[in-house]
Amino acid sequence: QVQLVESGGGLVQAGGSLRLSCAASGRTLYTMGWFRQAPGKEREFVAAISGSGGWTNYGDSVKGRFTISRDSAKNTVYLQMNSLKPEDTAVYYCAVKLGSGSYYLVGEYAYWGQGTQVTVSS
Repeated sequence: QVQLVESGGGLVQAGGSLRLSCAASGRTLYTMGWFRQAPGKEREFVAAISGSGGWTNYGDSVKGRFTISRDSAKNTVYLQMNSLKPEDTAVYYCAVKLGSGSYYLVGEYAYWGQGTQVTVSS
């Protein structure tokens, strides 16, 4: 059982930046992902990082603006979000990927955090 706690969300103006953190209760060498969900919409893949941190991947809507990273010593995964847009407004979740399927699929992930709200004003 792994517990995840996200933090770092808040209200920011368009063009601004935020850094989200996801702290795991124990050591995890699994692929970790960030997803987001806006009201009335399905949960959307944002970014993923391998257990070693050797590869990363991003959703098309955030490529070039967001950066995922991890600090294994701190059991923490980060999401640096720059050039934020109003359409980035959502609850952001981190999760541990236990499945062997595609990294962008919600169903491949287990142990979700409670989420942190990000609101970008225009």
